[in-house]
Amino acid sequence: MSTAISGTLTAARLHRRTLLRSALVGSAAAAVGLRAPAVLGQAKKFAGVTLQGASFASTFFGYLQNYIPEFEEETGMKVNFVTNAFPVFNQRTDLELSTQGSALDVINVTFIYSGRWIGAGWVENLKPFVEDPNLTPDDWDASDFVGGTMASLQDANGDAHGFPWEAGAMIMAAARADLLDQKGLALPTTFDELMNVCEMTKGMERVAPFTADKLHHWNWIPYLMGMGGTVFKDPPANLTPTWDTPEAAKAADFYGKLLSEYGPPGVLSFTDDQSMQSQKTGRANIRTQAITWMVPLSKDPDSRVADKVRYGPVPAGPAGSFPGSNSHGFGIPVGSKNKEAAWEFIKWAVGKDITLRMLEEHGYPSVCRRSIIDSELFKETLTLNGQDVASLYLETLELGGKSGYMKYRTVPQFPQVGDKINKAIEKVATGQADGATAMAQAQEEAVADLKKSGVQIDG
Repeated sequence: MSTAISGTLTAARLHRRTLLRSALVGSAAAAVGLRAPAVLGQAKKFAGVTLQGASFASTFFGYLQNYIPEFEEETGMKVNFVTNAFPVFNQRTDLELSTQGSALDVINVTFIYSGRWIGAGWVENLKPFVEDPNLTPDDWDASDFVGGTMASLQDANGDAHGFPWEAGAMIMAAARADLLDQKGLALPTTFDELMNVCEMTKGMERVAPFTADKLHHWNWIPYLMGMGGTVFKDPPANLTPTWDTPEAAKAADFYGKLLSEYGPPGVLSFTDDQSMQSQKTGRANIRTQAITWMVPLSKDPDSRVADKVRYGPVPAGPAGSFPGSNSHGFGIPVGSKNKEAAWEFIKWAVGKDITLRMLEEHGYPSVCRRSIIDSELFKETLTLNGQDVASLYLETLELGGKSGYMKYRTVPQFPQVGDKINKAIEKVATGQADGATAMAQAQEEAVADLKKSGVQIDG
């Protein structure tokens, strides 16, 4: 590409971004009034404050770190934001919140823990912060967040205890779709087709046909539901586990085979990032996971499969397609001693400007603000290898919201039973037990735990 053409395209993109930012951020300027410029040398409100934040690791926080120095310069506060592996963060934060400790000021309110943390009163109600004009300008626009992304972050009265940074819509990506083309195979749309594609491409160019991470209580559920199974009998009213069924056994055997026969070496210990790297380096092909981990395959400069990746919906089983759909958001622990500073950080981190920059500069796909999702820029950015991934993203979010099949995941008791699912799938994938045996044992252990916590279980 010539320098002149490149410069023209860059200018055009910057112009579109400027216009969109003006529409999103500047439309309410007249309503809130123009602010006088800060007095030169005036002390910054949060000077001397060190904000302690924590979450599980995600591409979002890798991108956000690029902008934190700007926030620190603007506010005067110092931000110490730490990320850990998903289970490590959740375990540590659950303990910290349960004691109402003051070690953390802003946290990720994890989807599967939201019912427990919000229901127990461990995370601040943010309604007073939103409604205080001295803390939140009208143009921040709390109503701009897509309704489905807010559902798990609200209490029984509908008050927000967090605001989302990720809408985790699960899709499928084939990092080496060219291998399917060589065999004359289409992207799989059903479980049977998925297994056939894995078998037909096994051994080609030393690429593992399938990959995943070790969070089986997220990754496996679409296969369980696709086979006609459920997690609980009727959540949240009836939390009796329903895993000692033919459907659950079949789903466990099916998914266990994908991991054991078609996964790369070490797949059972893979984290989210390791699984993504197996695709980006071309060592593994198909994965079903949240879109956040899929877009980097075609967007990241270090991806070796950028021109080969192809996207599609999660394949359907005999009972249909049930892609995972969740949301994670920023919240403030009740024990925080820097609540106002924490709110300042949350406003900034999920504000329209940073959300727009994440999309424009990094292609971050898991946008939660309707005004940006509806923009041409969003559709343009998520047109990947000629595919309309933006529409795929919205379809997945809407599918999860219409039937409510994800409600099992926000009941307070899910984390304690989710671990039983993880262990059961590991047993199947390592050949220690078949699906029926592993799931029946997991059912027995889950029932015992739930009874101890006072949950009524069907006889």
